[in-house]
Amino acid sequence: MIKGIVFSSILVFFTFPLQANANKEIPILIYHSIQEYKGTGQKELFVTPENFEQQIIYLREHGFTLLTFEQWEKRHNVKKPIFITFDDGYKNNLNVLEIFQKQKTAQFHPTATIFVISDFIGRTNRLSKADLKMLADSGFFSIQSHTATHPNLRETKNLSYELKSSKEKIEKITGKNVIAIAYPYGERDKKVINETKNYYRFGLTTIPKLYSETSIPNELYLLPRVYVKYSTTLEEFAIIVEGKAS
Repeated sequence: MIKGIVFSSILVFFTFPLQANANKEIPILIYHSIQEYKGTGQKELFVTPENFEQQIIYLREHGFTLLTFEQWEKRHNVKKPIFITFDDGYKNNLNVLEIFQKQKTAQFHPTATIFVISDFIGRTNRLSKADLKMLADSGFFSIQSHTATHPNLRETKNLSYELKSSKEKIEKITGKNVIAIAYPYGERDKKVINETKNYYRFGLTTIPKLYSETSIPNELYLLPRVYVKYSTTLEEFAIIVEGKAS
């Protein structure tokens, strides 16, 4: 009887934390450009390198673990998991590498996922093939897909091309598996999701909330993301990542 009680207590002790951990809210952040706004493009899609670095310092000092989607299962094993993503593959994302290298410590290894538009690789303001290969090999970045040409996937007539060719092109450049896609504009429907499942393990939207496991159908193809903007203060950033936003 005593042995049975002890065993049950141990089982509850180990099971409960796993259940609680599974239901925790996890931030998946979305950025675009990391540079000072110079009057071209949407200002709110820029974050200055200074502000971004302060945000990374906040995450380091408050016990967050930055993960990529290849490390998805590790979210259960760390206290404060977070995913940082960048859309479009802008050249100024190289600023992120410098900041990550500067802020890395023995206990804190920052990582991020860059979702690149494969047919835009090498354009004037975009990351080149050499950039992407270097970033993929740096240990700081996962390079994933933002489609081939950045269309609204619900409206495109070339859905297979947008999904398949971008995956293949990026894999050829980096030599690493492409397992996640960020839907342009966050647009998707049942047809898009079903086709996405043929090539990817994860699909990311722009639904503005933290991720929490709910076991809904296609949950991993409806991952939400919260924007970090030019106007986001460090106090607002803290509220977002600590799950205190209303």
